[in-house]
Amino acid sequence: MSLFDTQKFSELLTRIDNLQPDAQRQWGKMDAAQMLAHCNATLAIPAGEATGKQMFMGKVLGPFFKKVMIGGKPLKPNSPTAPNYIMTGEKDFAQEKERLVALLKTVVARKDKLNGSIHLFLGKLTTEEWDGAIYTHTNHHLRQFGV
Repeated sequence: MSLFDTQKFSELLTRIDNLQPDAQRQWGKMDAAQMLAHCNATLAIPAGEATGKQMFMGKVLGPFFKKVMIGGKPLKPNSPTAPNYIMTGEKDFAQEKERLVALLKTVVARKDKLNGSIHLFLGKLTTEEWDGAIYTHTNHHLRQFGV
């Protein structure tokens, strides 16, 4: 799957549109609004809103997870989450959903600027690796809520 394939991207946006605030999670602890906020936080770097250095744990474990994250296969339920991306408290579902769509569109528009930017866990990624990682992660969380 690819964010940069117009049809596949449209399908992903339709799945996001089908997500409802009362959707029941299949695994994990976040509710639907928190999950959207989580996905939004992970898109700050590829959307050009933030920069950062690879975290130490990513330097150690990143090479093992990189193949999984960019390989296109679904992530396993209850996969670990970096502490800074764990969302708690009440989130505005509609606002987070709108922001996710906007961020994904921004990432697609910035396709040519992704190459070599740093993923906080996986390290320096190519454009194609960012594409795989973002799709795999977004798909994982949409599956989590049955869409």
